Amino acid sequence: MDSDLVRHAGGCHCGAVRYEVWAPPVLNVIDCNCSICVKKQGRHFIVPFNQFKLLKGHDSLKTYSFNTHMAKHNFCMNCGIHPFYIPRSNPDGYGVILSSLDDVAIKKIKVEKFDGKNWDLAMKKNTHISAYSKPVKK
Repeated sequence: MDSDLVRHAGGCHCGAVRYEVWAPPVLNVIDCNCSICVKKQGRHFIVPFNQFKLLKGHDSLKTYSFNTHMAKHNFCMNCGIHPFYIPRSNPDGYGVILSSLDDVAIKKIKVEKFDGKNWDLAMKKNTHISAYSKPVKK
C-alpha cells in the first residue's frame, strides 16, 4: 500500500454494508452526467480492487446493471443506498460514492466533470480515467 494513501471508511445508511478504502486524503471525484449518476447523484472516486475491502454486508448487496452491462452497481437491499460499484470505465477497480464515506479522512475534494451522456467520446478525451484503477507504483 502506498504511504500517501489513507484509510477511508464508509457504508450504507442502515449499517448493513461497511467498507474501507485506501485512497489519497485529497480525493479526485468524478461528477458524471450519465443517466444513472444523475439519478443517484453518484459523485465518485475510483480505486484499484486491492485498495478496497468490503468489511461486512456481502449478503445485503444487490447488483444492478444496464445497457452494456459492464458497470455493476451495488445497492444495499435494506436501505437502498449505493455505496460503491464497478465502473464501465474501470472494470478493474471500484467507484466509491463520495456521499457514502464517513468523511473523517478527507482533507480536500477535487471535482472533475465527466460527460457520461457521451461516454465513448468522453473516455477518448479523458484517457487518464482508466489509470485511476491501476495500483500506485512506489
